[in-house]
Amino acid sequence: MSYTIIDGFPSTSGDNYPLNTSSIIRGAAQTYPEVEIVSRQIDGTLFRYNYGQAYKRIQKLANALKRLGVKPGDRIGVMEWNTYRHFELYFAISGIGAVVLQMNLRLSPVDLSYVTNHSEARFIFVGDSLLPNIEGIADKLETVEGFVVITDQNLGDIKTNLPSLKSYEVLLEEEAAEFEWPMINENSAYSACYTTGTTGKPKGVYYSHRCIYVHTMMMTSSLRLGLTDVIMQTVPMFHGQGWGVWFCAPLVGAKLVFTGRYTMETTDILVDLMISEKVTFNNGAPAIFMPMLEYIRTLPEKPDFTGLRMISGATEPPLSMMRGYWNLGKAEVIHAYGATETTPIVLMNRFKPTIKGWTQEQEWANQSKQGLPVIGLDLKVIAPDGKQVPTDGETVGEILIRGPWITTSYYNDSRTPDCFDENGYWKSGDAATIDEHGYVKITDRFKDVIKSGGEWISSIDLENAIMSHDDVIEACVIGIAHPQWQERPLALVVLRDTAKETVSKEDILGIIGDHFAKWQLPDDVIFLDKLPKTGVGKFDKKLARSQYKDFYSE
Repeated sequence: MSYTIIDGFPSTSGDNYPLNTSSIIRGAAQTYPEVEIVSRQIDGTLFRYNYGQAYKRIQKLANALKRLGVKPGDRIGVMEWNTYRHFELYFAISGIGAVVLQMNLRLSPVDLSYVTNHSEARFIFVGDSLLPNIEGIADKLETVEGFVVITDQNLGDIKTNLPSLKSYEVLLEEEAAEFEWPMINENSAYSACYTTGTTGKPKGVYYSHRCIYVHTMMMTSSLRLGLTDVIMQTVPMFHGQGWGVWFCAPLVGAKLVFTGRYTMETTDILVDLMISEKVTFNNGAPAIFMPMLEYIRTLPEKPDFTGLRMISGATEPPLSMMRGYWNLGKAEVIHAYGATETTPIVLMNRFKPTIKGWTQEQEWANQSKQGLPVIGLDLKVIAPDGKQVPTDGETVGEILIRGPWITTSYYNDSRTPDCFDENGYWKSGDAATIDEHGYVKITDRFKDVIKSGGEWISSIDLENAIMSHDDVIEACVIGIAHPQWQERPLALVVLRDTAKETVSKEDILGIIGDHFAKWQLPDDVIFLDKLPKTGVGKFDKKLARSQYKDFYSE
């Protein structure tokens, strides 16, 4: 890195007092012990306790980990749904100086075993309903010494071939509810998450205590979270720490709701939980928020979501979805952007009151942008010549980022030098513009931009235009090899059940025809029951391109 750090006049502050995850939960237990934590269980019932009770269990768990022989720096795998026990594991493992290995249950067995071996995990904690995911790779794990099942069942009633199996609750029963937390160097890793490996093997990002502490403070501030909020953790905690939102709750004393297990087909569970627990803040991808909205539309009595904020990421949220939630008591869908490498928050779309003279439609259109850089980060959009693009909202470049919660390398990975510039900026691979007000708009992933006849076509812009159709639930546009034009767009569309017999290719192209030049429009539209998704809920364009690679050459 070429930047220079200079020494100024010495301070008298407690700069040697480390920022540790344990201080967050310790503070919550001391200041907000009665504040409730709610966790939905597999059978649909709700488990309830509070920060004071959670802290006692976390201390017991820390003692149990020490008794197992876990040492500072050890990597401990966790595969679990969004539950109170997952919450406990994050704090106990990191609090003794070990590292939480976030095990994405949606990874392929090949990638999951690679992640476990590459990180050299010593133990794995796994939810009882997820045992098959670990059993399928157990014989390939090179460093794992034992397994702990997270369950309410008796260990003898669980049928599994995993060796050295212990019970989470039995471990806790045998320990004291007091623990003397060590002071951990804040630059030590608290957790590790591996990228989903769409281009080669997954890459390891190891987040420090300092990183997650500062990220949590900035997330809390940017989202205006406080002790009157009820925060529901919808994004899976097994990847990118669930965007780190649940960390904000103990920091400010907010009630915390864990969703437990749910699927794309059972998002009604989430809506019912939001209503019953009076949730004021939620996070998720459009792939989850869209079916939730569809379910709400079937309810005879619509919920009043006045004051609700919903942070939306992974893919650009359709304006139709944002308007749909706004009509439920002005519930606000906040578009945001980040990545595994960025902990993840980088951009957040909030309307600047200093902007005058915009119509309501202009405000809505602006909300589709990824937003403004969060304070504390260095972000620039770079043209191919290495210079920053003009702030005209039109010129496209690559987003580069550096800052206190942005990774500067991948763990034990030879690809690191290619992913960072000489000044320590992470190269995102995302094509974007930036306008005069500072709003950044992702136009595409560079690998997803469609090159047709020497011209670039944005797949994201096409997708969002298609999803403005009232009968479209989801749309994915991919570039397919073409014998004459190099590549041509192909649209994959999911319709509402009521529209499958009535909406045609011509209807889809007709609604977007006024917004694009004729040559930019997809050559064809394929209607599907569901779209291929990656392990983190994004459209799996790599798989889709492989499935339809010969579509225009046949």
